[in-house]
Amino acid sequence: MKKWIYGAAAAAVILSGCGMQMGKEEKIPVMSEGVTTAVESDLINTEGETVGTVLLTGGKQGTGIRITAEGLEPGVKAIHIHEKGECTPPDFKSAGAHYNPDQKEHGFDNPKGFHAGDLPNIEVDEEGKVDLETVSEYLSLKEGHPGYVLDEDGSAVVVHAGPDDYKTDPAGNSGDRIACAAFNKK
Repeated sequence: MKKWIYGAAAAAVILSGCGMQMGKEEKIPVMSEGVTTAVESDLINTEGETVGTVLLTGGKQGTGIRITAEGLEPGVKAIHIHEKGECTPPDFKSAGAHYNPDQKEHGFDNPKGFHAGDLPNIEVDEEGKVDLETVSEYLSLKEGHPGYVLDEDGSAVVVHAGPDDYKTDPAGNSGDRIACAAFNKK
């Protein structure tokens, strides 16, 4: 189920006080000001069960991505934006490849990369929970922007079984797709 939320006030309340942890000490600032559009989708596992939500917010600083989930295997996991807004379990191959409008190779550490859909790894805690937010300046919820992710076929946020090594094309040796949230134009 998708929920559309418009307005800076609603998104600012949702985003206030959130932060994504990179390692144990470094925090990425969140995008709580200037939010103009937000869209939320259920995150489903390989059995089609809802295990959380993903919220995308659009604003001046780029696109904020917030993932809240439980029931995942603990450990470091890759997350990526994929090119199609379709999440058919159990393998989520329906989401297609990584979102890559510039036709680059995969990985932040790849001299020929990275995909616009490449995102930092997440860490699922020992209880199987994750609540994080990050911001990508390469993605947009604004139609006409080169990184527009709500185009005709939409996009998906996919969680992988393992970490992204940030260099191996096409998906960073991140393993199977274990959860997916589809986003499409309303």
